[in-house]
Amino acid sequence: MDTLPPRRSTTSVPGAQAIARAAALLRLVTAAGDTGTTVADLARRADLTRPTTHRLLTALAHEGLVDHDEHTGRWMPGPELYLMGSVAASRYDITAVARDVVRSLAVRTEESAFLSARRGDETVCLLREEGSFPIRSFVLSEGVRFPLGVASAGIAILAFLPTHDVDAYLTRHPEISSDWGRGHDADRMRARLRETTARGYAVNPGLIVEGSWGMGAAVFDREGHPQWALSLTGVEFRFSPERLPDLGRTLLAHAHQLTSRIAATRR
Repeated sequence: MDTLPPRRSTTSVPGAQAIARAAALLRLVTAAGDTGTTVADLARRADLTRPTTHRLLTALAHEGLVDHDEHTGRWMPGPELYLMGSVAASRYDITAVARDVVRSLAVRTEESAFLSARRGDETVCLLREEGSFPIRSFVLSEGVRFPLGVASAGIAILAFLPTHDVDAYLTRHPEISSDWGRGHDADRMRARLRETTARGYAVNPGLIVEGSWGMGAAVFDREGHPQWALSLTGVEFRFSPERLPDLGRTLLAHAHQLTSRIAATRR
């Protein structure tokens, strides 16, 4: 599966188009991870011409924000991103307090478990722990981004946002159903959000990759805002109607544990 997200529909600050384009390229490059990606892929995903994409990448490389492999021609995250991230981690990174919770979730369920964070209108995966069940889904890994409401983590987060925020999000992103399939049109997404709030956790019945199911539960900050999510992914038969309630209870218990831990560590 191509792990780069589809291009995002963004509204730039007037007069700052180049910054918005460069930021979009940085997101795409980091989503590609250590293997990197090509100018052609980046241009397609960012909806830019190849000359414009190459010019922006060259400027970003000059600042150390991306690296270019001369042998493969692929572009990867640069050292300056690491330095910036190290400084920002003390404020935004919760992986240190979440890692053992994610590991426990994987052990208890035997499925692959994840921690994702909300970043604007997307979620980005921060942690992955493999479960012991030998058949696995590889839809999600560290650094992969999805729009809110698409993967189970994003469904869980979107479901617990205020109604006016949900309405505004769906208005901003009419392209989601065309990018991700008819299962993500506004009416079906709203129905899925209602089911999520009623159950407490989200279920993604193979909407991204057929046969690969997911479940997600929101994790809240001290103010009660859904800023993160724990999720599980696996093959369809592992998420049977008989097993879903037990998986849901386990997922919610771990999400509550992490929410409580975040509140205690950020006083």
